[in-house]
Amino acid sequence: MEWRNNLMREIQDEELKKFCSRITGLLQKEDLGNETTDCLQRLYLIVSATKYSRKLEKKFVDLLLSTLYFPKCPEQVQVLCAAIVREISPSENLTLLFDSIQNTKLLSLISSVLLAQGNKRDEVRDVGLRVTKILESRQPEGQSLRYLLPVLSKVITLSPKVLKEDQINLLNKRLIDWLRYASIQQGVSQTSGGFFSNPWARQPGPITEVDGAIATDFFTVLSVGQHYTEDQWLNMQAFSMLRKWLLYSGNGETDSPDSDDKSELEGSIMSMVSATSTSSRQLPPKERLRENAFEYCQRLIEQSNRRALKKPDCELQKACLVEAVIILDLLCRQDSSFIYRTLSRLKILHGRLCGDLTYVRALLPVAQFFLNHSEAAAVDSEAVYQHLFTNIPSELFYNSMLAFEFIQFCRENIHFFNGNLSVFKSNFPNLFKFLAWNSASLISEFVDILPVFIDASTAIEMLHVLLDLPCLTAALDLYIRSSSPTSEKPLWDPTLKPTSCLDGFRDPHYQALFQYLLRTKARGIVKGLTPLHQLLKPMASCSRVVQCAEIVPILIQLFFTVVTEFADGILINQLVVLLLERSDSLFDVPQFKAAVHRVMSSQLLVLCKLHPSLVVELSKELLEFTGTISNIHSKENIFTNVVWAIGEYMSVLYDRRCTVELINKFFEALEALLFEITQFRPSATLPKCCPRVITVLMTTLTKLVSRSQDLIPRVFLFLSKVRSFAENPAMTSVYDNEEDMETILTRATELMNLLKMPSVAQFVLTPSVEVSNPRYHLDTNTSLPLALRMVSQLVEKETGLLPGRGADVTQCTPEDSDLEPPQLAFS
Repeated sequence: MEWRNNLMREIQDEELKKFCSRITGLLQKEDLGNETTDCLQRLYLIVSATKYSRKLEKKFVDLLLSTLYFPKCPEQVQVLCAAIVREISPSENLTLLFDSIQNTKLLSLISSVLLAQGNKRDEVRDVGLRVTKILESRQPEGQSLRYLLPVLSKVITLSPKVLKEDQINLLNKRLIDWLRYASIQQGVSQTSGGFFSNPWARQPGPITEVDGAIATDFFTVLSVGQHYTEDQWLNMQAFSMLRKWLLYSGNGETDSPDSDDKSELEGSIMSMVSATSTSSRQLPPKERLRENAFEYCQRLIEQSNRRALKKPDCELQKACLVEAVIILDLLCRQDSSFIYRTLSRLKILHGRLCGDLTYVRALLPVAQFFLNHSEAAAVDSEAVYQHLFTNIPSELFYNSMLAFEFIQFCRENIHFFNGNLSVFKSNFPNLFKFLAWNSASLISEFVDILPVFIDASTAIEMLHVLLDLPCLTAALDLYIRSSSPTSEKPLWDPTLKPTSCLDGFRDPHYQALFQYLLRTKARGIVKGLTPLHQLLKPMASCSRVVQCAEIVPILIQLFFTVVTEFADGILINQLVVLLLERSDSLFDVPQFKAAVHRVMSSQLLVLCKLHPSLVVELSKELLEFTGTISNIHSKENIFTNVVWAIGEYMSVLYDRRCTVELINKFFEALEALLFEITQFRPSATLPKCCPRVITVLMTTLTKLVSRSQDLIPRVFLFLSKVRSFAENPAMTSVYDNEEDMETILTRATELMNLLKMPSVAQFVLTPSVEVSNPRYHLDTNTSLPLALRMVSQLVEKETGLLPGRGADVTQCTPEDSDLEPPQLAFS
């Protein structure tokens, strides 16, 4: 089908004109046979397959409309003509007359064309008035009202205020008749008659239930017959638009803030009144329709409990059950007296549904009902939510339709879950199984609901869950594969045969780790998933795992956006330690580590700015991280930002616990590291290190010695060695870029010149709050840049060391320390 659409899109306007000319000839000859039908079908495909609107000549459009009105026009040709005009709508100067049309089928087609024009000339109002006028009157033999109900449904969607109160009341009465008083006898078979026809065979039989039993109650959409009467078709159509009509005719009562407040007062009285006595009263049409809708839905619930003989009837039962529960929920929101009459029935229904996974989609509207009304009815519904959030995601995470509806249910009820339903938050690891398996289709929904899960108690475990999502995807696949071979659960990559992974999944040695990964409730963290990463490595390149890995950076970014709004110092410290630890422990999916490291490095700076004392409080962890030289190459962004944060915040200005001894300890560790990566041995193979890392290390060392000035001679000597390192011809050949080495040389020279005046160095590299907050040193119109230029000129005259351009080393971030330093302070 896709190749046909592509072919239709490629048809040019000139070809389209020739094709329309051919159709024009056929229509003008009133040749409405198979050839015309085939040409109209092809034209419809052409105009509907393109994203932009195809333009047809006005004469040709008028010809299509005149064919639509032609009395002897076959129904299929009429439908195609109307469909083509709808596809090119809105059309200019389109005139359609329908006041005198009595044929309801033709009126339905013409109305669909008018409603597609955009209501420029009150087309929606005119169509609505015409349809309601016909619905009021008695129809001649052979005309059916069922073609007009879809039109009416479209009208009230496009223009909610089009109908007046008396028209609404009239339609309420008609819907009551169609819903409650349809025949329970089958329709007469439309046989051709003849000599051998049996008159007794044409006698209508009784309507049956889906299990074959003869129906003893009123007709519903779940009643079964071989042939249906007109009122039975209207019954089915009335039910299909019942929910929309109740919302329309309810006049906003579903949103009334007092509806729940009235429930206790009215409900306590109305619960004692039987349905029989209620229906016997002379109620207004709107209330009578609600009563009939309530009875209809109750009967559908009873019919859904019958064992269907045919599979299509079984599927229809499920769909009707979902719709019936949604309508009951709507009725209870519009009229609180229905709550007590519905509650017991839905409790029984929930108990039945819990034992039958084929009806699982009906659990969502049942849960919605209890969310909306259990508080007003003073009913404990914890069991409903517990089963919903615990059992369903674990057992049916692979059902894509259910996954979408489940997460939509969560998103639409965020106002309920946010603080009112602890089971929702406690089961968040279970809900993430939907995302791990259906990541591409659910990312936007999870972006909306993720903030609800995050608080101080869940933040740490939530971040672990996000980082482990691709690993969870692989584990879920193994969970499916390890089940019974006769299982109908789908395999997302049947060509993959990870026998070693399956063996590991069944191995008791890995059972505890897999159980933690597949847990249903939040229960803290378990360190050491690295064995699972190694076991599942053959699955790391599978399409679904890669798809899941692509959304993780987005969710981590969102996580930190939320958590930084409330995190205190203790939580921030825990998050920083987690980032440092997990930067090494990630599932080895292609491009996954690099993407996650980028997000981690940027968020590390955000956390440090929120809580600068973490540099002192986590000194042990930071020393351990920066002391590992392999971190430079495996996670350069994170390493660079950690080093920058040490130089920026390791100061008594941010934390009085920052002692000289602690500063010296960091200095010695970073000095040894810088020496390791800049030493030059002609016989050794020199690993290439990013100049940005070297410049940040040099700047951080200089900042530290400005706060412990006894180390100035030591770092001065070391910087001179770094200059020699940068000037070495062998290094230039290694880096293949003169600008890289020039950057290192420039930064080393600037720092050496600054350290020749220790008091100025301390003022510039560790400015007080009064200076750093307004950032006077960044404003060229203040005195600080002038003073720095004066110092530079004095040093340059004295030593001639200063190159022609320089960088601001005072408050530059790791990004500022890149290959092109900004020209601010020392130019």
